[in-house]
Amino acid sequence: MDTIAVSIKNVSKKFRLFNSPSERLLEAFHPFKKKYHQEFWALKDISFDVKKGKTLGIIGLNGSGKSTLLQIICSVLKPTSGSVSINGRISALLELGADFNPEFSGRENVFMKCISMGFSKKEILKQLPLIEEFAEIGDFIDQPVKTYSSGMFVRLAFATAINVDPDILIVDEALAVGDAKFQYKCYLKFRELQKKKVTILFVSHSLEVIANHCQDAILLVNGSIHCFGKPKDTINRYTELLAGNVISSGKKRACGKIIKKNKALTNNLTKLQKFLYEIPDNDWCVLHSNYNKNEHRYGDKKAEIVDYLIISNNTSDPSKISSGDNVDIYLKVKCYETIQYPNYGIRIKTVDGIFIFGTNALLLNITPPLVKKNKIEIYKFSLKMSLAPGEYFIGLGVGSKPSIHKEGIPIDRRYDMIHLSIESRANKYFSGIVNLACSLEQCNSEENIGL
Repeated sequence: MDTIAVSIKNVSKKFRLFNSPSERLLEAFHPFKKKYHQEFWALKDISFDVKKGKTLGIIGLNGSGKSTLLQIICSVLKPTSGSVSINGRISALLELGADFNPEFSGRENVFMKCISMGFSKKEILKQLPLIEEFAEIGDFIDQPVKTYSSGMFVRLAFATAINVDPDILIVDEALAVGDAKFQYKCYLKFRELQKKKVTILFVSHSLEVIANHCQDAILLVNGSIHCFGKPKDTINRYTELLAGNVISSGKKRACGKIIKKNKALTNNLTKLQKFLYEIPDNDWCVLHSNYNKNEHRYGDKKAEIVDYLIISNNTSDPSKISSGDNVDIYLKVKCYETIQYPNYGIRIKTVDGIFIFGTNALLLNITPPLVKKNKIEIYKFSLKMSLAPGEYFIGLGVGSKPSIHKEGIPIDRRYDMIHLSIESRANKYFSGIVNLACSLEQCNSEENIGL
């Protein structure tokens, strides 16, 4: 148990909902205890452990119970049933206004929060300069909090939360209020706290933040844990929910035969020519050497991606390419119903799930034509793979738009379907993840200034 920072056992939380304040009074004083309320279970039998030094991301749609869970962990709310065990000092940044009194100054609020956490006056005075420096709100620290903008408020609240030497830090989406520079500063502090083995529980709607900063992630759906595991897997499940709960059965379809218009004509064709000529009657993607069997696939299956092909330097389906090489990625789609507004997309992620590039026909200002039932469509993405050496996963997808003005519907999204290794070129001329084709030239010579 010494390795566990937070332990949640069978926690449930019920709220009573009344249509009006008068109904609350009627129920309280009714002689026969008549019920006027409706029960709402914000959390249902939640159980998980967080090890010391780990960062846990919590995601879910609005109303899924994320904030309620954090408030129970922080003892702001009591669970209806279940238990919460905390091993260490908690510092929390919950919803704006949860900790600070708007009538008091920022400095007074910092003192009150630190005193409530058990700090002595001497300890508070030692930490106060660090809090002021991080918050960067200047003389406003001595002004009433009610005069603060939301950005100023979250600066001071976060600066206080992280500078009180917590064992456990809990943050509820508050950083979304700060500006970009302050958010960057906060995430640098996250890294520092992680190195110090501080346990962090973090709620965010930003999937990139969850993927980049968390070791584990929880997806809450209607008050229950829908998925608990690595951020990459949890984010994939969340993406399905954002797409409208369209989830595939997960069953692998057996590879079928290849239907050819004329078998004799295909014997001397190149691999690309065969790809363009042949018509699979089932999923042919799984036969490629660079296919990733752990792909994440979902959609309504009105059409399916039945094959793909990668061409680079006249090589078909390479497992490795050099950084900066040009790559053509073909996808073949078989349509089972007429699709009025089809859309074809591609996305690239790192091995740990960081989304680094994506585009589709609509983003490229291309309007693909209507696709008729039982038609085969072939499209090609051409890219310059100017990425740092490493392992990458490529996803392909087809979707539709019910009209040109509405959100898209996933038909067959095959995330992380293709595994590709990027090798360093002989002349390496950049560092980082992506090459932005930067150049350098001297600009202070007499020729350049026109003298």
